[in-house]
Amino acid sequence: MSSIRFFTNAEVAAVLDYAGLIDALRSGLAHPGTAPNRQAYALPEGQASLLNMPVWQKGQGIGVKLVTVFPENSQRDLPSVAAVFALFDDVTGQPLALMEASELTARRTACTSALAADYLARRDALSLTIVGTGTLAAHMVRAHTAVRDYSRIEIWGRDYSKAKALAERLQGEGYPVSASDNLAQSVGHADVVTCVTTSREPLVLGEWLNPGCHLDLVGAFLPSMRETDSAAVARARIVVDTREGALEEAGDLLFALGDGVIQESDLNTELRYVLQGDGVRSDDQEITLFKSVGYAVEDLLAAQYVLHNM
Repeated sequence: MSSIRFFTNAEVAAVLDYAGLIDALRSGLAHPGTAPNRQAYALPEGQASLLNMPVWQKGQGIGVKLVTVFPENSQRDLPSVAAVFALFDDVTGQPLALMEASELTARRTACTSALAADYLARRDALSLTIVGTGTLAAHMVRAHTAVRDYSRIEIWGRDYSKAKALAERLQGEGYPVSASDNLAQSVGHADVVTCVTTSREPLVLGEWLNPGCHLDLVGAFLPSMRETDSAAVARARIVVDTREGALEEAGDLLFALGDGVIQESDLNTELRYVLQGDGVRSDDQEITLFKSVGYAVEDLLAAQYVLHNM
């Protein structure tokens, strides 16, 4: 038996290029995979918890992501979230690799978002607005520019100084990025809006969206979180990463369901169907919406990409 390979976050980042991962996801997500509901366990240390996310897909392997959440780590000057991903052969069950998963998770999330936009955004989309300044924001810029040639990218955050600092850093990488201090204005002239916050109050309002806009909701991952109001959801044709996950965790959609502006049948289009040719944009006036709460098959495909390209 060959030895198990180990990859650090730095090694994962070095090999997990955005364009390549988008292509791997384009192929892999079109096929069914199995990702049972994640299990969460409360730990005795403060409000800490352990998350267990298994996944398997024929030809891609078996995997499990283990995540610890220690909210009090901020007092220790440590990240509050740590993760590893274990990859196994799906024919023999033998372990293949273990890798730190923070970089893997961020990149697969951004690349799945960009992949959805490649099918749902207008082909002539030129302007992108990023809502949020956290870890995912820079990844979103890099991933989305792999599928569209944007001439204007704006970043908005509650703290303008953070948006400005991030914009300047990305300018240094060659992206046409600027910071915004007016969210309504930035959304109003955007062809694509991607939200990467953990807000519990609507940030993007439906009345701001122009016909033909694509709205991407990635940050909120709990039923109590929402990045947009029900009016925005009601105006859009909806695509989800998985219907099951959306009905359990997608606060933006659950609030809209509760308000009676959409029905559960509006959540039937999963990204895999779009990749198979169903449910793509109908015309240039249609508003589209992609809601992601995370799908473990994305982790599995990203891990395989790392293993085979290192």
